[in-house]
Amino acid sequence: EEGEPLPSFSHMTAGEGGGMDGESPEGTTAGAPDLATPPLSDGQDLEEPPMQTPLGNPLVVPYTLPELLGKDTVQVELIPEKKGLFLKHVEYEVSSKRFKCSVYRRYNDFVVFHETLLQKFPYRMVPSLPPKRMLGADREFIEARRRALKRFISLVARHPPFSEDVLLKLFLSFSGSDVQNKLKEVAQGVGDEFMICKFATQAKDFLPADIQLQFAASRELIRNIYNSFYKLRDRAERIAARAVDNAADLLIFGKELSALGSDTTPLPSWAALNSSAWGNLKQALKGLSVEFALLADKAVQQGKQEENDVVEKLNLFLDLLQSYKDLCERHEKGVLHKHQRALHKYSLMKRQMMSAAVQNKEPETVEQLESRIVEQENAILTMELRNYFSLYCLHQETQLIHIYLPVTSHILGAFVNSQIQGHKEMSKVWNELKPKLNCLFVGSGNTPTPPFAP
Repeated sequence: EEGEPLPSFSHMTAGEGGGMDGESPEGTTAGAPDLATPPLSDGQDLEEPPMQTPLGNPLVVPYTLPELLGKDTVQVELIPEKKGLFLKHVEYEVSSKRFKCSVYRRYNDFVVFHETLLQKFPYRMVPSLPPKRMLGADREFIEARRRALKRFISLVARHPPFSEDVLLKLFLSFSGSDVQNKLKEVAQGVGDEFMICKFATQAKDFLPADIQLQFAASRELIRNIYNSFYKLRDRAERIAARAVDNAADLLIFGKELSALGSDTTPLPSWAALNSSAWGNLKQALKGLSVEFALLADKAVQQGKQEENDVVEKLNLFLDLLQSYKDLCERHEKGVLHKHQRALHKYSLMKRQMMSAAVQNKEPETVEQLESRIVEQENAILTMELRNYFSLYCLHQETQLIHIYLPVTSHILGAFVNSQIQGHKEMSKVWNELKPKLNCLFVGSGNTPTPPFAP
C-alpha cells in the first residue's frame, strides 16, 4: 500500500543487522549462532527441511535492509590457475561468514546451482550468471566474472526463501568431490516451491483484488528505476576510470619534469652569458617527480575505492533489478501463457463434445471426450492456482526491491566520502608541492620572485 512499508515473508526468521557489505554493527553477529555449521561431507544428511507454517499474513515480508544484508557475507576469490589436460580452468574460493567455512568452486558449479535454483524457485528472483567465455579469457574478463559471481551469490544468500533452503547450504558448505551431482540429487523429486509450500493453493486469498493493476504499475516503476540506475552506473564507471587515467597522466607529467631536470646536453657558452636559469631550473625540476608520483598514487586509490564502493554496489542493485525484470517475463511467458493455452484447449474439447452429442456418436467416444474434459479442467485449475501463486511471489519480490531501495543512500554516501577524501589528500600534496616552485623563479640577487604571466 502506498505510504506504508511493503510486506515480506513472515514465515522466515529475520537475520541480524548489518552494513552495506553485510558487516554486522559493533557488538552484533551476522546470522544466528545455530546457523554456524561445519562444512558438509559426502556422508552428512541433506534432507529437505519442513516448510514452516506462516504466522499472520504470509504475503508480508518482515525484513529491513540491515537484516537482509546481515544474513550472510560471502567472498569469492580467485585461486591460482590449474592446468587441465587441454585447457586451463579457473577455480574460486567461496567463503561464507554464516556457515564459517570455505569451499572451492568452478564456474560450472555455479551454473548447476543456478539451474537447480530456477527449477525449484521458478517464481522468484534468481539473479543471472555472468557469461561463460571458452577461449581467450584475459585477466580483465576473469576479474569481471569473479565480481559478478560474488554479486550473484551475495544476492542469493540474502534472499529469504533461498537463504533457508538446503541448496544454498549445500553449495556454500559441501566439501565433497562432486557438488554438481549432489545439487542435482537434492533437487530431484522434490518439486518446485508451489509443490512444497503448504499454503500455495490459498495464495489467491492473500492477494489484493487489483493485483493485476498493481503488477503492471510495479513493473513499469521498476523498469524506470532500472533505466536510471543503469545510467548512474555508467557515469560512475567513467568517473572512476577518469581518476585512474588522471593518475597515469600525473605520473608521466612528473617523469617528464624529472627527465628535463636530468638532461645532460652541454649548454652552449653563448646561452649562459647573462643567466644561470637553465641550471637552476634543472636542479629544481629533479625533485618534483616525487610529489607527482604521490599525486598519481592518491588518484589511483580514489579510482579503486569508487570502483569497489560505488560502481560494484550499483552493479549489485542492477543485478537485482534485472532479476525482477526476468521474473516478470517468466510470469508472462510461462505460467500465464500455459494457462491461456489450457483454456483454449478446453474450449476446443467442449466444442468437440457438443458436436459428438449432436451427431449421436458412439457412447465410448463421448465417454472418452468427457474424461479428457475432466482432465483438462483439472489442468486448468492447477494452472490457475499456479498463476495466483506466481502473482503472490511477484508481490513479495516487489517488496524485496523496495526494501533494497535505501541502498541508494549507501552508494551516494560512499561516492561523496570518496570525493571528499580524495580531494582532501590530493590538496595536501599540491600544497606541499607549491613552495618548491619558488626555486624555479630566482631573481638576480638569488631571491625568489613570483612568476610573471606569459
